[in-house]
Amino acid sequence: MKRGQILNALFVCTQNRQRSPTAEQVFASWPGIDTDSAGIGADAEQQLSPEQIEWADVIFVMEKAHRTRLSQRFRKHLNGKRVICLDIPDDYDLMQPELVRLLEGKAGPFLKR
Repeated sequence: MKRGQILNALFVCTQNRQRSPTAEQVFASWPGIDTDSAGIGADAEQQLSPEQIEWADVIFVMEKAHRTRLSQRFRKHLNGKRVICLDIPDDYDLMQPELVRLLEGKAGPFLKR
């Protein structure tokens, strides 16, 4: 990624209700970062789509199970995509300060330019 280019970061959790929307909001204000989020579960608010995967430069999943499901369902769209597991359990509310700190500590270093 060249300096000055926008980095497209996609955040994935199960239902797209707490963790991934929080991450999308937190990093949307970071310079040089465009964000999106989706859920990989059947009842997700925003279902993960092949178009989102193709748009993303980097994909953050919250749990190892999300990486597994991502690989199973979207293998052909993941060509060369960087998928990073943050290991953040589904124990937090939307925009909960502890969740924000965890996200900044775990995903932040990959997004710093």
